Amino acid sequence: MPNAASQDWASDTEERLLDAAVRLAPEFGWDGPLVRRIGRETGLSDADVELLLPKGASDLSALLSRRHDRRALAALQGIDAAQLKVRERIHAAVEARIEAAMADEAAVKASGRHLAAPARLPLALRLGWESADRLWRWAGDEATDENHYSKRAILATVLATTLAARMMGGHEYARKHLSARIDQVMAFEKWKAARAPRPSAWGEAAAGLFGRMRYGPRPSTPAPPAS
Repeated sequence: MPNAASQDWASDTEERLLDAAVRLAPEFGWDGPLVRRIGRETGLSDADVELLLPKGASDLSALLSRRHDRRALAALQGIDAAQLKVRERIHAAVEARIEAAMADEAAVKASGRHLAAPARLPLALRLGWESADRLWRWAGDEATDENHYSKRAILATVLATTLAARMMGGHEYARKHLSARIDQVMAFEKWKAARAPRPSAWGEAAAGLFGRMRYGPRPSTPAPPAS
């Protein structure tokens, strides 16, 4: 098992590698050449870089996203979420996360192009989910039913589209986009609450879905013969 010293070394060195990547991304992009260059910049051997970043630039993307999550949460520490309406909590959380990303705009753009490859879609989705989960937890969400998943999926989409809006149209454009998306989210939550089936019906529906996935559609019952 790794000891505390080796864990500290790994964490500190990852941060140094990421600092170099953010600085050099405009010149080298976000791929193999960048990974090799930041290794040299930080005085690491190829073996050490491979140890810390076995998936290369994809690992750097994960480090960058999680750094921005931490910075967003740090910026939100001075806000008492309990004193805000849910709409206001979402707005504050998304704006904090967007501001954290925009501080490293060039690197975020380069990382985004890297993650846009179809083979990296699972990682992109996972990172978006992680960000949404951390922000919802800050907002006080304690849902453990299906709402836990729907809230995070929706917020991950809001984060991605608002970041794109900020990069394309600036702060005011992104603010209007975010307000419109939050209106849609709140309307959806009200609709879902009004139409939600009883808890037992959720279980019946889920059981039916998994059954069809495993065994295929239920065969139709033949009509009785005419008398």
